[in-house]
Amino acid sequence: MTEHATEHATGHPTGHPTEHTVPENVGVYGGGRMGAGIAHAFVIAGAAVTIVESDTTTARAARERITASLAKAAAKGVRAGGAFEVVTDAAALAGCELVVEAVPELADLKRDVLRRIAAVAPGAAIGSNTSSLSIDALAEALPDPSRLVGLHFFNPVPVSDLVEVVVGRRTAPGLVEDARRWVAGLGRTAITVQDSPGFASSRLGVAIALEAMRMLEEGVADAADIDAAMTLGYRHPVGPLRTTDIVGLDVRLNIAEHLERELGPRFAPPRVLRDKVAAGELGRKTGQGFYLW
Repeated sequence: MTEHATEHATGHPTGHPTEHTVPENVGVYGGGRMGAGIAHAFVIAGAAVTIVESDTTTARAARERITASLAKAAAKGVRAGGAFEVVTDAAALAGCELVVEAVPELADLKRDVLRRIAAVAPGAAIGSNTSSLSIDALAEALPDPSRLVGLHFFNPVPVSDLVEVVVGRRTAPGLVEDARRWVAGLGRTAITVQDSPGFASSRLGVAIALEAMRMLEEGVADAADIDAAMTLGYRHPVGPLRTTDIVGLDVRLNIAEHLERELGPRFAPPRVLRDKVAAGELGRKTGQGFYLW
């Protein structure tokens, strides 16, 4: 799962694709929450999407996840222009113009997946959905690093308007232009950032969340009031502590530790975050985090 989470009060899906185009054939490696959301976005925009999962059990879960998501969109009047299939053999990605890696935020796992993609789809552009790992470091796994660009989608993808296009030192300029065009074709807005720890979005989001946790530790206010300061005072759609519950406290802890190593002690995880993760209070997915779910 990637770092960011957004919720819209209306819950409406992002609108229909614009006049911009998306690739006809798109691969998504990983059909979890983020991968399923990315597949959803490209199917709505008219692409034929192939999702790769590790085994039949996870493939079935991914298929059900995407089917339910598309049905929810259809009920709101957003119709799919494309189609999808879920497979367990990565060789099915061979004809894709673009393949997006959407596996968990573990550098070794991502590098292994990127190698597999490069081997089976030698003509494809490759996007990584990492929310904080270095694109340059991931690109070292590829025979041709110019093929890799960061495509950081936000969670939940079907209702999020933003995609962060992350440019590595060796990312081909033409690929950056293509990525921005594809994002526009999804009906979303692209921001372009250079490869750096946490990019723009994770760095800002985690900084706010960690300060909110310190305020909670110090007894400045309770979680609901700290969140209300941001939702009502600054018009954030979701407060930083509730967002952390949605993202997963374990995910936020991993990213904070990574940013602390790269950028220094201002990103040191507060004790309350470490304690909750140690206790298995990971947020919405376990029923308890900073809130009860």
